[in-house]
Amino acid sequence: MKTAVFSARRYDKLMLAQANQAAGHELLFFEERLTQESAVLAQGCPAVCVFVNDTVDAAVLDILAKQGTRLVATRSTGYNQIDLAAADKHGIAVVRVADYSPHSVAEFAVGLLLAVNRKIARASVRTREGNFELDGLMGFDLHGKTVGIIGTGKIGTIFARIMAGFGCTLLGNDQHPSAAFQALGGRYVPVDQLLAASDVVSLHCPLTKATRHIVNAATLAQAKRGSILVNTSRGGLVDTEAAIAALKTGQLGGLAIDVYEQEASLFFQDLSSSIICDDIIQRLVSFPNVIVTGHQAFFTSEAIGQIMQTTIASITAFERGQPLANQVSSCPAP
Repeated sequence: MKTAVFSARRYDKLMLAQANQAAGHELLFFEERLTQESAVLAQGCPAVCVFVNDTVDAAVLDILAKQGTRLVATRSTGYNQIDLAAADKHGIAVVRVADYSPHSVAEFAVGLLLAVNRKIARASVRTREGNFELDGLMGFDLHGKTVGIIGTGKIGTIFARIMAGFGCTLLGNDQHPSAAFQALGGRYVPVDQLLAASDVVSLHCPLTKATRHIVNAATLAQAKRGSILVNTSRGGLVDTEAAIAALKTGQLGGLAIDVYEQEASLFFQDLSSSIICDDIIQRLVSFPNVIVTGHQAFFTSEAIGQIMQTTIASITAFERGQPLANQVSSCPAP
């Protein structure tokens, strides 16, 4: 089936083509993000394949539907970038990658935590310049500390398991409690209690209307002073300006993020020779106790391989009129 693949980087082209060898779909790769302006590139394509920062709102879906698109496949677990109600209205099926290596994101979150706590990035820069001074590099032992995890699905529970291995006390918050999390010794508490008691808070929940800016000025004021916040889920979970204000006062002792609420115009491209006009991200990276990475937590060979295999399998199932195991819709299941 003819498929337009947007936001396609070198590794997307290589690994999606490998996954497609047996299926034989006609893949058209475009480096451009999907927007109202670029949607014309999908003319005549029954399927469109997108990524997290593509715009798949009502206006774009209207264009795609008129051009003959009947399937949108996102190469991600989250699908908050897609207007599901508009897709249903146009009869466009939407599929995601419901499951890929959850270890990739959980392990990266631990790496970010260690890096910001133990000042690893700063230390590396210093030694490259011949500075072996330790002043300013002191962190704290994770052993014996309390770690709060908002979102205890597969990724959050794996993160909890690793933290339990460090000897941490685990607090969790989730609408759907996990027996696996509780088996690790984790205890569920309201968000305000979790923030007040936690030395580290890690976000692993999806971005919804209920969770947008779940970390904001009010919740940060409730947090334990000097705590570290880690976000490898979705940028919109954190009110970035509120986080900056908390960093300035020391209320927030450190911030490590792999996602950013305005990342669509920045991430997945080389802007090193450009003037970056986003003042908020510029302020963030100026803090010595902040680490920002460009949405790479998922980026392991195992995870990408599974993402591409699942995406191709969904396109094949759609072409054959088979049930779509990874379909999402604005209409609740009966």
